[in-house]
Amino acid sequence: MAPAENEQNMTSQVNHVRHMLAVASGKGGVGKSLVSAMAAVELARRGLKVGIMDADITGPSIPRLFGVTARPKSSMVGIIPPETATGVKIISMNLFLDNAGQPVIWRGPLLTSAIKQFWTDVAWGDLDVLIVDLPPGTADVPLTAFQSLPVDGILMVTTPQELASMIVEKAAGLAKQMNKRILGIVENMAMVTCPHCGESFELFGPSHAEELADHIGAPVLARLPIESTVAALADTGHVEDVQMAAFAPVTEALAEYITTPSTVFAAPNPAPSPKAS
Repeated sequence: MAPAENEQNMTSQVNHVRHMLAVASGKGGVGKSLVSAMAAVELARRGLKVGIMDADITGPSIPRLFGVTARPKSSMVGIIPPETATGVKIISMNLFLDNAGQPVIWRGPLLTSAIKQFWTDVAWGDLDVLIVDLPPGTADVPLTAFQSLPVDGILMVTTPQELASMIVEKAAGLAKQMNKRILGIVENMAMVTCPHCGESFELFGPSHAEELADHIGAPVLARLPIESTVAALADTGHVEDVQMAAFAPVTEALAEYITTPSTVFAAPNPAPSPKAS
């Protein structure tokens, strides 16, 4: 995955990305990849040009959600990302592996190098927004993403448990230290509806989203339910068929964010290695 220097120069000429949105949490298992995918799908439905960078190098989920197995192709202008059925461009480490279940056993420097290459060496072309699906934690990869990528907006994902809120607050603290704008909070797995009686109940306990919002100074955009149909579509690579009314406020907030003046560099250039404090 190491293109020639002239390919890096070519991608800097052909790429024009208006906004770069990071989907973060700090906590694993909260549904960042699903939120990233649903955001991409909803924005694409509005006619926007969207890409997803799967920055979870060791635990990538994006290709499976979209049912994409095609390998990225090499060209004179850089790595060509495959497209989903609705035209969403994606890049993910799993698309470079012979076996999707093959582990990526890399230390920090290789992980951070891959993230930077996903930006500088991929021919993204013209995009309204590039969504970066971040891995858990506040260490190498998220830090590299915030320091080496021109992220201009962050969507925080949490679940109702107080423990999740505590860890998400840590990730929000990293974002603030990096002077990144937090657009809002999405609380996933907020409730479930009984298929027999129709009653909704909070499977994982009462929400802590408003408390989290007060702590990090960002609004709660949506509380998403657990839906078996969504899980089934995601598992079978049909996330583009998901319809969820509760996600509408997130789509509206992101559409408004995309219409604001861009702060993302039109042409990506190789960035210096991040220095952790």
